[in-house]
Amino acid sequence: MSKVVMYTTQVCPFCVRAKALLKQRGVASIDEIRVDMDPSARDRMVELTGRRTVPQIFIGDTHVGGCDDLFALDQRGGLMPLLNPAT
Repeated sequence: MSKVVMYTTQVCPFCVRAKALLKQRGVASIDEIRVDMDPSARDRMVELTGRRTVPQIFIGDTHVGGCDDLFALDQRGGLMPLLNPAT
């Protein structure tokens, strides 16, 4: 399974929704980077994504985007192939 990294804050309903969907799809571990605790992490997130909002989700080397982007990807059938790439 691909590594999942998510930029989050402590109080973020969209982060909670995104984590719940990923867990439903079999993701056992999410590397969370708390941008509310580490301003340099927020700067890095903006540098990587061009976005200031959380969550920002990476699956492997792919920037998925935010919560709505994750749900849209799942609805079009693109999430599981990203999570479980053919080897």
